[in-house]
Amino acid sequence: MRELLDEIGTDKAEIIDEQPSELKYDLPPEISRKIWGGRYRGQMQRWFALRFTGRDEDIRLDSHTREFEAWKWENIDRLPDLVVGFKRDIYEQVVEAFRHLAQSEH
Repeated sequence: MRELLDEIGTDKAEIIDEQPSELKYDLPPEISRKIWGGRYRGQMQRWFALRFTGRDEDIRLDSHTREFEAWKWENIDRLPDLVVGFKRDIYEQVVEAFRHLAQSEH
């Protein structure tokens, strides 16, 4: 929830499910040399599905650690196509794990 608040300016959500295992991705070499001081080559991540309990106006991207320029609700099946290529496999796994929770109205 801290990460949610830090990245999108709200923690108005509740955890409803968890990816059963950590997922790992490696950065392409040309990127790993440039970010994180070249000290890391990827990440292990634990993914959670959350139900948003706030209003759209509660999402504030102008927080002190601005990571995003814009946001929108999107169909869960489109998510892997919207992410940078080296993270696509992770997003496909997350979509598969959480598809049963998605509602078609967003």
